[in-house]
Amino acid sequence: MTGATGNIGRMVVDHLLAGGAEDVKALTNKPERAALPAGVEIVKGYLGRVSSLPAAFEGVDRMYLAPMLETIDEVVSLAKQAGIKQIVDLSGEAHWTPIAEAVENSGLDWTHLFTGDFQENATVWTEQIRASDEIRDPYPEVRSTPITMDDIARVAAKVLLSEGHSGQTYQITGPEALTRADRIHQIGTALGRTLTVRQVSTDEAIEIFARTMDTAEWYVEATGSMVGWEPEPTTTVADLTGAPATTFAQWAAANTDLFR
Repeated sequence: MTGATGNIGRMVVDHLLAGGAEDVKALTNKPERAALPAGVEIVKGYLGRVSSLPAAFEGVDRMYLAPMLETIDEVVSLAKQAGIKQIVDLSGEAHWTPIAEAVENSGLDWTHLFTGDFQENATVWTEQIRASDEIRDPYPEVRSTPITMDDIARVAAKVLLSEGHSGQTYQITGPEALTRADRIHQIGTALGRTLTVRQVSTDEAIEIFARTMDTAEWYVEATGSMVGWEPEPTTTVADLTGAPATTFAQWAAANTDLFR
């Protein structure tokens, strides 16, 4: 398990244990703060510090590969040298394509987990929701099929614990396509409030989002690139795990504290 204390990686560890895994090795840069469950072997290391990886990879059969572009070629090479047989990578298209390409070119068995928008990214509106019932957004009409991090982790654990996934690329989405305005309205419903959405210029949006994120300009530009896209939800989560993906309304109802 690389990225074992990251947002998704930590959940993968829990789902592996719940699925009966008995030999989990977790890579973390700060073992003293890992707080991982009993029975997990904790090893110190970091994908960005490749010198720490040979010892960590020793004795590993299957690896969950967290996304890190900067060292992907070295990481994959070291994994092969260590005798790792299968890599399950969290990657995707566009910006993340080099990860999938490096894993495929390694000659090892591979499974790609391609994901899009996380439901948790809705916290981009937290500051505004706390301050007002009117939410300003540059592209309220943009649609996506947001997925929870926990659903991604459930799929990753299932793939790692079962056979028949070699050479597969799984598109992991939430169960429905929603506009950004749809999601804002559903957060309002969960809070017992009526939230309205006002479209603003990209410059105003960057100014708003820059209050809470360092990458506001990139975020607004990336969101704008999705105008006109009509995404189709997949049934991958349900097909692989036997339980449906979490709806955004369910996530919002369970996470109202994020917006209060």
